[in-house]
Amino acid sequence: MDAVSHADDLALALRIADAADAISMDRFRASDLHVTTKPDATHVTDADKAVEARIRELVEAERPDDAFFGEETGTTGDSPRQWIVDPIDGTAHFLRGAPVWATLIALVVDGEVVVGVCSMPSLGRRWWAARGEGAWTSPGEQRLQVSALGALADAAISYNSIQGWDGAGYLDELVALQRDVWRARSYGDAWSYMLLAEGALDVVGEFDLKPYDMAALVPIVEEAGGRFTSIDGQPGPWHGSALATNGVLHDELLGRLAR
Repeated sequence: MDAVSHADDLALALRIADAADAISMDRFRASDLHVTTKPDATHVTDADKAVEARIRELVEAERPDDAFFGEETGTTGDSPRQWIVDPIDGTAHFLRGAPVWATLIALVVDGEVVVGVCSMPSLGRRWWAARGEGAWTSPGEQRLQVSALGALADAAISYNSIQGWDGAGYLDELVALQRDVWRARSYGDAWSYMLLAEGALDVVGEFDLKPYDMAALVPIVEEAGGRFTSIDGQPGPWHGSALATNGVLHDELLGRLAR
């Protein structure tokens, strides 16, 4: 795809994010929010379902030949172009009234994520990227750039979930890593990756992920100058884990986490 096509799809993704934000903010902290539990024991709210339904409707209207993969409704269509959507990433935060949640919208073409949008309306923030067009944030239309920090001892990291690292059998590696870095915190979900793209963090690592958790984040991190792989170094959002860095620290982290 050329730059013009990327720009056109990005413009659509941003319009879709506007529609999603209107729905999610109307339901955020609503006294009648309806919450159920899915078979995998995670929660889903009426807002998750309504946001995804609206996004799917808009994609079908604007890109009727494209495939669609949403967290709540699964996959439809068979096309080299596929929209991947997490209607509310951080549902646990959303249902508790905490503002750290996002709508994630991505477009994948021939297996490569070419457009990503992360919208956090409760914080009044949005981040986006298209391949070859840089990564940006609003308000203010500022271009994103990862840090240039090269020493792990000076690095700030987000591990996102101790339970996730423990469940994957990497708790010892996490403890050792926390001893060797400047600062380790769990900022949570998509926000950690956006802080990385802004240069406020240097490393983010996470396990037990699905493509819809990661797809939109990949081009934002990479267009800001960072790297995004699985914990074992495989590219893209397809391998169940994420290691995102400023690029300078990536190979060192892969070495520390290698099995």
